[in-house]
Amino acid sequence: MSSGYIYVAECAKLRPVIVPYWMVVMDLLARIDQHFAASLAAKQRTLEEMGTRIAQVAERLAEQLRRGNKILICGNGGSAADAQHFAAELVNRFEIERPGLAAIALTTDSSALTSIANDYAFEQVFARQVQALGRPGDVLLAISTSGNSPNIVAAVSAARQLGMTTIALTGHDGGRVGQDLSREDIEIRAGATTTARIQEVHILIIHCLCDLVDGLLFGKGQS
Repeated sequence: MSSGYIYVAECAKLRPVIVPYWMVVMDLLARIDQHFAASLAAKQRTLEEMGTRIAQVAERLAEQLRRGNKILICGNGGSAADAQHFAAELVNRFEIERPGLAAIALTTDSSALTSIANDYAFEQVFARQVQALGRPGDVLLAISTSGNSPNIVAAVSAARQLGMTTIALTGHDGGRVGQDLSREDIEIRAGATTTARIQEVHILIIHCLCDLVDGLLFGKGQS
């Protein structure tokens, strides 16, 4: 390292070669630049295509919360983390001081998740919770980068049967979730096809919704 060279693996022959350290750094910086550029492009594309829908969803969420209804949120993997993130921002606070808002992430109760998966099927882990906790007027926020997760599709179906509205955060072509939504439901589809870019757009959308809902319910408030 001190001599300005490092050892790296030559992948084709699986033997070490010596490469100037500055060349490695430049390659890393180039890849970082590609990631940032792709993320910015995906976000700009989503803004142009979905900006109006994001505003509509914020109004829908604010209206149902104002009426005393709640938001149930679900997703798998990174989308499960996004579900918990959104619920935490609503129940606790985002950027202003205000009362907590009724939101439940359906991804956090390990006993419920594992018992449902064990007794029925993993496909039902969210649908069963929607059936138990959901009421007409509540909102299901379903997050799926592909739009094809079977347990998300099942949750959307359960919500519809209960008279709930579904808001779907998807990517790619919207998948089965996008196809199964009713006229009352709203899909916000990230303008990207790779999972990482879709997830980056989703978290920005979630932060937009937090800010807009707070503004609609409480005004600017006190940060």
